[in-house]
Amino acid sequence: MENKFELLHVGINTPSAEDAAKLAELLCATFNLAPKHGNKSEFAGSYFECMKSPFLGANGHIAMGTADLEAAVAELKEKGYTFNMDTAAYSDDGKLKNIYLNGEFGGFAIHIMQK
Repeated sequence: MENKFELLHVGINTPSAEDAAKLAELLCATFNLAPKHGNKSEFAGSYFECMKSPFLGANGHIAMGTADLEAAVAELKEKGYTFNMDTAAYSDDGKLKNIYLNGEFGGFAIHIMQK
C-alpha cells in the first residue's frame, strides 16, 4: 500500500535570525498569515519556516507529512532512498517523529514528518 504524503511547509534558509524575522514578516504581510516564533526559525503561518541560520539543503527544506511515518520510511527505502539518521527525532515512547532523506532535490532537503 502506498503512503499518502502531504506538503506541510517549505523551510527557507537565511543567514541570520534578523533575516529570518524580516522574511517571515514579509511573507505574513503578503499572504495574510500569522507569525509564530521559534528557537531555530520564524514561521509565516504554517506554510513557511524561515530558518535563523542555514540548515540542510542549499536553499532549505521541504517538509512532507504522512499518517504512518514508519511505513513511509519502509516504502521509501524500498524505492532506494536513504536517510540521514543524524536528523532522526523520536517521541518519548520511541516512535520516529521526523527524519530527513539523504541528498537534495532541486537544492532542497526533504524532511519527512509524522502528521
